[in-house]
Amino acid sequence: MNQSPALADHRVAVVGGGHAGGTLVGLLRQSGHRGEIMLFGDETDYPYQRPPLSKKLADGEIEQLLRPPEFYREQNITVRLGERITSIDRRGRRVYSADGTGWDYDVLVLATGARPRPLPVPGADLGGVVTLRTLTDARVLRKHFGEKRRIAIIGGGYIGLEVAAVARANGVDVTIIEREQRVLARVASTRLSDILARYHRDRSTTIVTGAQVTHVSGRSGHVCGVVLDDGAEIACDAALIGVGAAPRDELAAAAGLVCDHGIVVDGLARTSDPAVLAIGDVTRRPVAGVDGLLRLESIPSATEQAKQACAAILGTAPPSAEVPWFWSDQFDLKLKIAGVVSGARDIVLRGDPSAGRFALFHHENAVVTAVESANSPADFMAGRKLIASRRRIDPRRLADLGIPLLDTVIA
Repeated sequence: MNQSPALADHRVAVVGGGHAGGTLVGLLRQSGHRGEIMLFGDETDYPYQRPPLSKKLADGEIEQLLRPPEFYREQNITVRLGERITSIDRRGRRVYSADGTGWDYDVLVLATGARPRPLPVPGADLGGVVTLRTLTDARVLRKHFGEKRRIAIIGGGYIGLEVAAVARANGVDVTIIEREQRVLARVASTRLSDILARYHRDRSTTIVTGAQVTHVSGRSGHVCGVVLDDGAEIACDAALIGVGAAPRDELAAAAGLVCDHGIVVDGLARTSDPAVLAIGDVTRRPVAGVDGLLRLESIPSATEQAKQACAAILGTAPPSAEVPWFWSDQFDLKLKIAGVVSGARDIVLRGDPSAGRFALFHHENAVVTAVESANSPADFMAGRKLIASRRRIDPRRLADLGIPLLDTVIA
């Protein structure tokens, strides 16, 4: 489908300078969009990669831009850094910043992302208590690593485990505090949680589960401990709060767009207003093979939605739906997960966790629905293909490493 001249000349305003927004503006120009493109970011850094913030926190390059600043100038893309959009006039098709300055748009794309959930306990505002979402956060947290101190990580999600791995590899004492009975309780299978918890404990990370934080203690305005509901106190010199992220959908909700724990969009990134699209972590969207709407926090999801929005703006054929996937680096484990993990599925283990190379294939009635893999890229790729094709496998043959993956398919 070829784009029409009218669509090619649309004035596009993108609110949010994260991975989703930064990817979209580049795609638009590279796909032939001729109209004005404006990117508004409330941070002062050009769009950058977020995975290095946790994965490269101590000893790698955390400041990895999506594109060099000159790219935006060469492509005639207006980038307004440190500019927070505070309201939307949908009828007049204008967005406004806090000082009342307005900009017109033909198409508005909201890519406002998510913010770290706060820890609602006394002492959470002490010095040395940090979150990890932005480059500024990472720069602050990195200083604690350089001093070889003790860190308490409140929340056993992927970000918490990644930071823990980097910290331990650099000689920092780490305690992970998780209120659920296992790490990764919301996002991983019990089996993968157990494997990773053992892996971290074997490397001297302390993990405390089933623990509720009651308050953060301090000395001279700086954190010195995290107190639990059983009275125990975890001594620390810094504390990372990693209890999840909340979608930044306030702007959309105030403008009257349909929101439900995120901006509700369809499979083409369209909101309840035909002139407004939304992409990235702020959205709740349909996912192939899954009932209802999901809010996916991942780079592949943001990139997929940027492609959807680009097609919608240009009037070209939409991209094919992708199997959602995610990756995580922890010590020497390269984790890749595809599909949506659910606790109600049968699991086949292929490989050996003690050897650091394995894959957990989730299936329902012999149809693979998700795969959690470590240092096993071939299993991950095969799992993604099986999820997409919905072909049936023989679980017993799948567990046998002596049988090629292709030979486990039976229908």
